[in-house]
Amino acid sequence: MHEAFPSAKPLHKRRLTRLAPLLMVLAAALPAAATAQPRPVAVPGGHAQLVTLFDEWRAFNHPTIANGRPDYSEAAMAAKAAAVPAFRQRLAGLNQSGWSVSQRGDYRLVEAEMNGLDFFLRVLRPWARDPGFYQTVFAEMSDVPAHEGPSAEPNIDLHNFRYPLSATDDRRLTELLAAVPAMLGDAKRNLAGSHAHDLWAYGDRAFREQAETLANLEAGKLELNDLAGKRRASLSGASPALRAAVRNARLATEDFARWIQAEAPRRTGPSGVGRANYDWYLKHVLLSPWTFDEQKILLQRELERSLASLRLEEVRNRTVPAIAEKTGPAEYRRFAEARTEKLYRLLVDAGFIANKAHYRAALAAQTGTYVAPADRNFFSNVTALDPLPLLSHQTHWIELARLRYEPHPSPIRDLPPLFNIYADRSEGFATAMEEIVMHAGLYDDVPHGRELVWVMLANRAARGLASLRVQANEIGLDEAGKFHAAWTPRGWSDATSRLVGFEQLLYLRQPGYGPSYIIGKMQLDRLLAEASHRAEVEHRPFDARATFAAILASGIVPPALIEEESPSATLSR
Repeated sequence: MHEAFPSAKPLHKRRLTRLAPLLMVLAAALPAAATAQPRPVAVPGGHAQLVTLFDEWRAFNHPTIANGRPDYSEAAMAAKAAAVPAFRQRLAGLNQSGWSVSQRGDYRLVEAEMNGLDFFLRVLRPWARDPGFYQTVFAEMSDVPAHEGPSAEPNIDLHNFRYPLSATDDRRLTELLAAVPAMLGDAKRNLAGSHAHDLWAYGDRAFREQAETLANLEAGKLELNDLAGKRRASLSGASPALRAAVRNARLATEDFARWIQAEAPRRTGPSGVGRANYDWYLKHVLLSPWTFDEQKILLQRELERSLASLRLEEVRNRTVPAIAEKTGPAEYRRFAEARTEKLYRLLVDAGFIANKAHYRAALAAQTGTYVAPADRNFFSNVTALDPLPLLSHQTHWIELARLRYEPHPSPIRDLPPLFNIYADRSEGFATAMEEIVMHAGLYDDVPHGRELVWVMLANRAARGLASLRVQANEIGLDEAGKFHAAWTPRGWSDATSRLVGFEQLLYLRQPGYGPSYIIGKMQLDRLLAEASHRAEVEHRPFDARATFAAILASGIVPPALIEEESPSATLSR
């Protein structure tokens, strides 16, 4: 999900029973813990104590919620901040003697989450700075382990419900949506002191989207998307109370969008977190090996490499006929289904993934559909020629299937990391897969398809570079969008498009996310290089199947932790 304080999702219901007792007792336990702050004392015991602490930590991360209405008042957030040191001290007091490398990685992951909450409360402060924090209604499941960027709880994930609604779900959705008007009223008070201009100048867009989602739900034409693919939501048979809650939530959302737009001109301050804070977040939360300045160099190099590779690829393909576009929905769908099957077969045959029914189903459910020329954005300009480059990135959904159907041995890695700590791992590895399958022969029968991979990579590098400058308060989102579009080849990106605005706003709202596509990709390159070197040292062939299986076995964690757990890591050190 896309929150800083995570809501529970059906994807992980198997852990909720562990947390329920803790949610009931924490209110009594935390105040004492917050005031008593002794020196950390190493306590005996093993990894199980870390798991217990983790369960309490996750329960603590939720805000107080009454009848679907969260409390993000300044007093509530100050109380939350006051309780964090006690958790840090308990973590520091754990005795790690005899722990495995993986268990020590779990420790670092929990520590990173604690650092993430510290950053959330101390620097990012979205409940008080960012109007977009209060967008809580979503029709589509995110293609990464949690919704991108911070958002208030409870998230109202419409795709988690089955339609027509059961009586129980009708009551639950009624309660959630009925709380939206009051929450948005609270938001206006919480945001009174915000001056982060770009968060306001672009902030109404999320609520126009939310209003559109609710209007489509009322009209019975809302399209949902999740692991099972696309389907329609309907209020057929819904109670009068739910219908009223949907309408009132929509009206409150429309009002909130107008309020943001009216307030934006007088909110004139900087929006980025600044270089020093960004570097702290990279080191202590994302566990990135590179600083702001180093990431800027790496993204610039990747932009140059992708553009040079594109032009050389075009020279290579100069005598090859251009790709002929499909002319309508039916023809395109047949084409896309065949391309999906081709990608899946290569992923399995090359050893990048195991052959499992839930992997195949997850990828097939995201098979693309035809987009008319007038409606295309950057990605649909690519997929109009061939769906494979973007579909290669949609290996995201195989990861989500793994999370749902294959519990991780560590309870700490069985849940998505908070604060978008997964970004380098999820977005970076999915971006890397686009180039990996290209090198593995995916486009051998369509050489021009290789050009599309380089176009996609250039776009990721350009938008990441722009986002770094926004976080450093060197440029605003308008200029970032222009840079993003100007350095995307073939004129396929429009700086004024909904897509570019959404992407750059997300990368402002969530530090580290814009560069993660490239930075995480480079960290996977590093893991593969270390495995390659180990094979050379041991005088054996490189085993792609075993290498990828070992990388994936670490779970959705920062690549730095995967590297530490890799047998090849000792060689590089």
